[in-house]
Amino acid sequence: MRRRIVRIATPTYTLGSVVLVMDADRTKLLMLRQPPGRRWSLPAGLLNRNEQPVEGARRELAEETGIEADLSELAPADPCAVVHTSGRWVDNVFRLTRDPETTEIIVDGHEVWDAAWHPADALPEMTRATAKLLSHYDLGPLRAADPSAEPPASA
Repeated sequence: MRRRIVRIATPTYTLGSVVLVMDADRTKLLMLRQPPGRRWSLPAGLLNRNEQPVEGARRELAEETGIEADLSELAPADPCAVVHTSGRWVDNVFRLTRDPETTEIIVDGHEVWDAAWHPADALPEMTRATAKLLSHYDLGPLRAADPSAEPPASA
């Protein structure tokens, strides 16, 4: 009985994987537009039962962009997981380096409407969840202020 009560009262989290696909200089980021909205997001998806996060990242990347990556190419980002407490899900985040000039991107038009490389310092309008996730990697509109910037002069 105690175990059942604990299971009912304990919050559960949905697990997913996200891939930050960037060029070698980390100046361009691959982003997707997916239904139902018009805002941009990242290659990502939920894990299947008993699927390892890196395998899920690889699968979702191939399904959504046509980009095939070896498991060894998908490096854990730092931080490697982002917990979204309000939505109760955890994103396992991986980095992948690709050349925007030579990487062929294939979208199906149903699950993904469009995929494009964007300058990392001028990203397009994105979903709130994407903006929050990217802020952990000092990207996007919610990124922390530049720590090397001087504080404003006091009056």
